[in-house]
Parts: sequence; C-alpha cells; structure tokens
Amino acid sequence: MLNIAVAGTGYVGLVTGVCMAEVGHKVTCVDHIQDKIDILNKGISPIFEPGLDELIVKNLKSKDLCFTTDFASTYAQADVIFIGVGTPENEDGSANLNYVYTVARQIAETVQRNCLIVVKSTVPIGTNEKVEAIIKEYLIHDVEVEVASNPEFLAQGTAVRDTLNASRIVIGAESDYAKETLVDIYKPFNQPILTMSRRSAEMVKYASNDFLALKISFVNDIANLCEVVGANIEEVTSAMSYDERIGNKFLNPGIGYGGSCFPKDTKALHWLSEEEGYVLRTVKAAIEVNEKQKFKLIKMARQDFTTFKNVKVAVLGLTFKPGTDDLREAPSIPNIRLLLNEGAKVHVYDPVGMENFKKLYPTEIQYEQNIMGTLKDADLCFVFTEWAEIKDMDVNLFQNYMKSPFIYDGRNCFDLVQVKEAGINYRSIGRPSINEYKVKREVSV
Repeated sequence: MLNIAVAGTGYVGLVTGVCMAEVGHKVTCVDHIQDKIDILNKGISPIFEPGLDELIVKNLKSKDLCFTTDFASTYAQADVIFIGVGTPENEDGSANLNYVYTVARQIAETVQRNCLIVVKSTVPIGTNEKVEAIIKEYLIHDVEVEVASNPEFLAQGTAVRDTLNASRIVIGAESDYAKETLVDIYKPFNQPILTMSRRSAEMVKYASNDFLALKISFVNDIANLCEVVGANIEEVTSAMSYDERIGNKFLNPGIGYGGSCFPKDTKALHWLSEEEGYVLRTVKAAIEVNEKQKFKLIKMARQDFTTFKNVKVAVLGLTFKPGTDDLREAPSIPNIRLLLNEGAKVHVYDPVGMENFKKLYPTEIQYEQNIMGTLKDADLCFVFTEWAEIKDMDVNLFQNYMKSPFIYDGRNCFDLVQVKEAGINYRSIGRPSINEYKVKREVSV
C-alpha cells in the first residue's frame, strides 16, 4: 500500500486527504500551524463543511488518517505527495504561488524514496514544470521524483460530496508511471478518469471555473436588462433551461459570485493571458460585470434613501453562499464597509458566518442571534445570502418587526405574490417591482 501525504489542510488539502482515507488509503495530512493540527487530531474540522467532521472522526479511529506538523518525516516516507495549499490572489490579479514553491522546496530537502508529487492546488499553466524544476534543483537524496497535475473540482458547502462523487478525475502526467499510479489511487472512487498532458490539466481547471463564472455574469447582465425592459428573469431562465445545451445550472441571478475560486481564478487566467500577449475578452467582461453587480442592492436602496447616515440596516446573510462559513470575496463585505463609512447602524445575522465576520468587524456592527432580532426597528434590509432559514422565513416578519419594511433581496429568496400580499417595499434582481407584478406565470409541459 502506498504512503500518501497531503500538504495543506485548507479546503482542498483537507477534503482531499479525508476522502482519500475514506476510500481506504493511508493518508497523512501536513500543516505548519500546530493549533490547527491539534484541533484536527481531536476530530474537529477548522472549516465549516457539511459531513467533514464525521469523516475525520471515523478515519482517525480507523487509523487511515492522521495529522501532523512534521513534514520532514512525513515526506521522507511518502510514495505520493499531494500539494493542496492555497494560491491566493496577488495585488495585480496573478496567482500567488509562494506556498506551492515553499512546499516544493521542503519536499526536495526531505524526500528519501522515489516519489510522485501531485499538484492539486489551482495553479497557472506551466506551474507543474516549475515545481518539478525546483524539486530537482534542491533534491538532497539520490531519488527519482516526478510531478503530475490533478486539479480539484469541489465547491464549498458540497466539497465532500463533490470529491466522493466527482463528475470526473483529471490527471495531467508526462509518463506512464505517473498516470498509472494516479489511476490506481483513484480506482476506489469509481469515477471517470481522464488523462492528458500537465498543461492541459492545468487549463481544464481554469477553463471550467471561468466558464461557470462567465455564465453567472451573463445571467446577471440579462437580469439587469430584464429590469429595464420589463421582463422577468426567472421566466426567462426557466425557458432557457429547457435547452439541453444550456442546462439549468448557474442560471440564478444575484449580486455576483464570490468565494475562494471564481474571483481569483478569473483574474489569474485574465492576467496570464495578457502576460502571454492575448486578451480573454469574455473573461474580462465577466470580471467587470461581477464587480459592478456586488453593489446592485446599494444602488437600488439609494433610490429610496437619500443617505444611510443613522439609518438602521438589517443584513441577512454574510457568507458568499449558503453551506459554508467562507467570507472570501463575499458581497456582504464591501457593502457593509460602504454602509459603515456612510454612518449606517448595521445589524447582521448569518447561521454560521458571524464568528468569521467578527474577525473583520469585532465591534463596528451588531451581531444578532436570529432573524427577528436583526429586523427589529430596522429601516431597510439587505439579503446577501440565500440560506434555507432565510428563504423559508415568513415574509410577514418584515412588516411585523421593521420600522419601515424596505427589502432589497440580492438572491431572489422570496415569492413575489407573497411579498406583495405582505405589503412590503420589495426589490429583487431581474424581476418586476411589486407595483408592476400582477400575475405569476406558470410553465406548461
């Protein structure tokens, strides 16, 4: 049996390691933060991800999984090392590869047997070659190493499910040995396996994420036009979804995409293309639309409020999407920052995201324990995240608890008929205003 090591215990590294152990591999996950490792060894995930805690506990007990900060001894005994560290965005939009290169140097200085290094982090095209060059340059022991690409396609909030039930496994390798090793590792997952060159595998990840981001920005662009011309985006996308070439995924309008992938991956590929002398115009447009879409609700609210100074603002939802506590690129952050700068009194509620938000604004805003407390005596309300708890709430709560029920819904959580009957001032994305809404149309099959 192969000794598998995973460098990094963020979303990619942790979920990869835990799921590898779940299908029967022996896995050691490495991180340099001792407190994080201590928490993991207690069976507690440092990130909110449904189903992850249970799998950590299960595989710790079976001894198929362990966590350590001792990278030297771990890499020394490893047959395969997955690199799953972060590649955050630089100021210029390029991918920061410092963590990847640091791990590569650590591997070179500690590996003591022939080893396959697998880059699972999202990296620009050509990075695998650079990682291999770094390892071979600083290699201490007389061993054979090779680098392969194996991009991840998980989504926050469904990461465990996405890994155990992936639509495909992509392997980028330059030798039969690397391909065969990774195919054997992934056989227990019983998923389609695609093998290709390393550069193609690197591109697959960016192309996939950027296509989905482009789809979101396109729908938001159409939604904005629907408001201008009097169409209903939900009726439009419902009809579009019947076309199998389009499908029904990523057709929900809103206030833009966020998270750890789409924002940085669109910028990274756009930056890379310009560095190579080619402009990806569609990706550039997706980025521009998304940046403007973040402030869509503020623009709506300015039509009803001349100033936000001393206005009590209720905010429902902080995370960039439901099912995660991740705030990276969440639209709530720049919107709340703007509101605070203009003197608003901000009260917020999110089922899981408030502890992370307190790290950004520990005292500047009021954190509430439920929806009712957030709405109490508020002048207006912004909905930034479509948590089930928010979508399922009684819309009459707006009228019952708020001082003036002006609702700006960035995720189209509520039925137009219900909000009209509740008698509230309601604006959403790409749908008619309440005064214009007369009848709910049904799709006939």
